[in-house]
Amino acid sequence: MIDYSGLYARMEQTRLAGWRETLPGQVAAALADGKHGRLPQWRTILNNLPTVAPSQLNLHDGVMVGQPDDLTAEQLAQMESHLRQLHPWRKGPFDLFGLHIDTEWRSDWKWDRLKGGIADLDGRIVLDVGCGNGYHCWRMAGAGAKLVIGLDPYLLYVAQYQAIRYFVGEGVPAYVLPLGVEQLPDKLATFETVFSMGVLYHRRSPMDHLITLRDALCPGGELVLETLIIEGEAGHVLVPEGRYAQMRNVWFIPSVPTLLGWLRKCGFVEEKLLDVTPTTIKEQRSTEWMTFKSLPDFLDKEDASLTVEGYPAPVRAIVVAKRP
Repeated sequence: MIDYSGLYARMEQTRLAGWRETLPGQVAAALADGKHGRLPQWRTILNNLPTVAPSQLNLHDGVMVGQPDDLTAEQLAQMESHLRQLHPWRKGPFDLFGLHIDTEWRSDWKWDRLKGGIADLDGRIVLDVGCGNGYHCWRMAGAGAKLVIGLDPYLLYVAQYQAIRYFVGEGVPAYVLPLGVEQLPDKLATFETVFSMGVLYHRRSPMDHLITLRDALCPGGELVLETLIIEGEAGHVLVPEGRYAQMRNVWFIPSVPTLLGWLRKCGFVEEKLLDVTPTTIKEQRSTEWMTFKSLPDFLDKEDASLTVEGYPAPVRAIVVAKRP
């Protein structure tokens, strides 16, 4: 069920053909037996999804596949039972044959905030780093991208992507690989747009991350970066001691001027702020498809402008910049 032959064939027709030679080995190593104890269970789930041909597909207004009449009641119940076993669903939402997967994040809101300010994706080769289950990859394909490659080493998210891929079909050029950004070949200089959303603050070296993203871009290519920020002037950075909003691995949260300065220092040009939006409990929250704790549990009960640790509550910025 986990098959990337369609991606490999598409890569042969692009400047990514060189990576095509080593990529199957990387994927095989990432999906090898023993890499994750639940991987055999997830494979079984994927292999037992009901066979159905969706009567419609809409990746422009969301990720909406098929209609309720495409499935029997038994098939719908079977599909829902299998998909619920891939809990927690964090990025979305997805609508599959009338089944609404209400994910932790309203990732469609983030897409709405950025889509009008970035370069047209039509015909572009796109990379999405830390893409989770690939929600935004589908939206990028819906925006006309020629090829979208997402990277996420967490195999549950890859399994969720594969479930959606099964119903979407092989005709859409969007793929999520079980790899981290560290496994990109050095200095690919190929992608025309690179997305990094919700990743920078998890990197111990934000500068190295930005340089890796720059080197993946072709000359003139665009970086779309979304990250946590704080208020402040150039040089202001929050370095949380311990956790931030109950996240263990948050290293650096810059002010917007600091972030733009980092981009310039790493060789980007035409850096520009697109959006600053506080994260609300309507955008990130627990649902029946993600029943663990979420943002309402991570904010101070007496003052929602603070996290439970006393830091400023999450605010996210979207910036774009170009590789010269």
